[in-house]
Amino acid sequence: MRAIILAAGLGLRLQQPAGEQFPKCLLQFDGMTLLERHLQMLEAAGVEDVVLALGFQPETVRTELKRMGWPRDVEIVLNPRYDLGSVLTVHTVADALTRGGDVLVMDADVLYDERILSALVAGETVNRLLIDRDFETGDEPVKLCLKDSVPVELRKQLAVNLEYDTIGESVGFFRFREETARRFAEIVAGYVDSGRANMPHEEAVRDLLLERSQVFDTADVTGAPWIEIDFPNDVERATREILPQLQPLVSAPR
Repeated sequence: MRAIILAAGLGLRLQQPAGEQFPKCLLQFDGMTLLERHLQMLEAAGVEDVVLALGFQPETVRTELKRMGWPRDVEIVLNPRYDLGSVLTVHTVADALTRGGDVLVMDADVLYDERILSALVAGETVNRLLIDRDFETGDEPVKLCLKDSVPVELRKQLAVNLEYDTIGESVGFFRFREETARRFAEIVAGYVDSGRANMPHEEAVRDLLLERSQVFDTADVTGAPWIEIDFPNDVERATREILPQLQPLVSAPR
């Protein structure tokens, strides 16, 4: 199994002071960066093949990898047009998507409990989505809607006539089987070729779900603490509410 961590963006909505901006994966909570948390939990889960998709200030991320003394090679792929959408970042890691085996595609700016990752990687080869039914309504969360356990929508804005029996927030992590990852890469390439490189990669995932060419299961992670960090108040909430709920990390031996 391979993990692709998307960490290319500018993070403009975080409103970091001028001259002090840095990749969000380097945000620290309890003295540990989000990046180190990702790597420790992936290794503890047995996922040692990690690809980092970088763009903004890649040298600072490389410095963090050296600082933490990470013992395994982490493949780094650069998206020079990181100012565009995450579809383009996913396109830059197309080789990692298509070289075989199950693939995890993970947003870097998420503080989460290891139960989230355990739900994602459990079992044999599978396509899997994560849903949290306890979420705040509004325009910001990416909603995942199911009807008879089948995904029928993955978007921030829902059509008024959409029929579903389950709704929740999509955690920013996806698992794809080998053939599904290849199809996902094809859809992403279509976005780039048609001038839609500025789109979020969730739109390509949505297309994959709605074409019904692949079967997905959904793991319900309601109750497991996590937060995607986009705005300054997310940092405050992560520190105040999420961090105290996290299970202590159990690091795999290095």
